[in-house]
Amino acid sequence: MMDKLLYLYLAGINAASFVMMGVDKRRARRGRWRIPEKALFAAALAGGSAGAVLGMQIFRHKTRHWYFVWGMPAILALQLVLFCRFAV
Repeated sequence: MMDKLLYLYLAGINAASFVMMGVDKRRARRGRWRIPEKALFAAALAGGSAGAVLGMQIFRHKTRHWYFVWGMPAILALQLVLFCRFAV
């Protein structure tokens, strides 16, 4: 039961991170209020790093900022290591 809840949570937070990247890109193009970078990183740290990295690539968003280019994949790698280590 807990495994299903974990997978459901991870699917949700990754979907949210992906959508956040798309919404922020759209707002950037239109010169509107933006999602704070701290919020984007918080969603990634909460387990949504795969969605954030995918959103960065698909929407071509935050790809000029070194801390996103290196930070998001680093968070993803760390989360994958932790997931593989403790999920087995």
